[in-house]
Amino acid sequence: MSAPGAASGALPGAPWLERRGTELHLEGHALAPLARRFGTPLFVYSRGAMRAALASYQRALAGRRHLVCYAMKANSSLAVLQTFAEAGCGFDIVSGGELERVLAAGGSASKVVFSGVGKTRAEMRQALEAGTDGVRCFNVESVPELERLDAEARAVGRRARVSLRINPDVDARTHPYISTGLRDNKFGIAHAEALDAYRRAAALPGLQVVGIDCHIGSQITQVEPYLDALDRLLDLVDAVEAAGIALHHVDVGGGLGITYTDERPPDAAVLVSRLLERLDARGHGHREILFEPGRSLVGNAGVLLAEVQYLKPGEAKNFCIVDAAMNDLVRPAMYGAWMAIEPCTLRDTPPVRWDVVGPVCESGDWLGRDRDLALEPGDVLAVLSAGAYGMAMASNYNTRSRAAELMLDGDAVHLIREREPARGLFAHERLVPAPAGR
Repeated sequence: MSAPGAASGALPGAPWLERRGTELHLEGHALAPLARRFGTPLFVYSRGAMRAALASYQRALAGRRHLVCYAMKANSSLAVLQTFAEAGCGFDIVSGGELERVLAAGGSASKVVFSGVGKTRAEMRQALEAGTDGVRCFNVESVPELERLDAEARAVGRRARVSLRINPDVDARTHPYISTGLRDNKFGIAHAEALDAYRRAAALPGLQVVGIDCHIGSQITQVEPYLDALDRLLDLVDAVEAAGIALHHVDVGGGLGITYTDERPPDAAVLVSRLLERLDARGHGHREILFEPGRSLVGNAGVLLAEVQYLKPGEAKNFCIVDAAMNDLVRPAMYGAWMAIEPCTLRDTPPVRWDVVGPVCESGDWLGRDRDLALEPGDVLAVLSAGAYGMAMASNYNTRSRAAELMLDGDAVHLIREREPARGLFAHERLVPAPAGR
């Protein structure tokens, strides 16, 4: 079954992803030869597509005090981080490991905002001591976290800059697993409790209050939920400043969706302009504004290539078994996510309806169901829109090596992650010594 709207011929990721004759190309490179050269499963990214997606935010924010912080949980490969660091991006992180990746890729701690509900003491100290003056800001999600951060900051002789993540109880109208701004979600401080939390933060000597933050979800395809959340935030800004606590920035989070099938999310420039208009209309246009885009910068910039191993017709279902699996791309199994699947080389034969599945020993190991494809064993398939939450969520289940990764940059093809050797998967494991005398 083709994706809704597929008849238009535009592929998710166009114009960087296109078909030239029978061959699928990304940033001008035919994908089937790359699969033969580097092996499969293989993630392939377009650096040009990432830069273009970021430029849409940056152009819309020109002339305003702002910082775009890439939400690196979407794809934390070093070359991806390097791409955004070189373009002036900051980073939204959720762990100490992500901070280490940012610094290894050439990013600056001074442009890092540290989010997440469960920051440990060790992670707080690591972030406080990073760079010359620690990370730019901690997005704090509870009063107990405020208390812990205050103690850790005083212990290392620093003041931690904090922004409180507010849960505005706004429906992002997205999948429940990736909705983060409702009152029954684990994230953020309840709107009704926020003013008291700000008063507490301002009273703690190890903290410096600098902003307000929210994040209502992921794969959001409408502007209205952002405007609703911003209005709730600005109501709080007025109340907090009336209490004598100055706020320097407003962080509207991320979550802008991409096209997987027939979704039509607004362009980043449209979202930014609408939010800036609302800030101006409410008298807050002078404030610095932060954005935390992730999927919208990398999602449609990448594909996952897999080789057809077996075609297995059946009474109820026909199975196309490929060498990529749920350990490489978990979104379909975890969310029931629909991701377009295209042959890298078209065949002039009638299509057959297949379930595209992997070799992992789980019935939930599937990449696409009911896809009409003309295939033979040995063909290469491309799972589209795989630049976000692909490699970042990959695992070694069934002792499977994680895929290799390529970055395309104009005429250049860069291997940015080698395929893991199987022995490397258990290099840090140890056998129990045999009892003495045996």
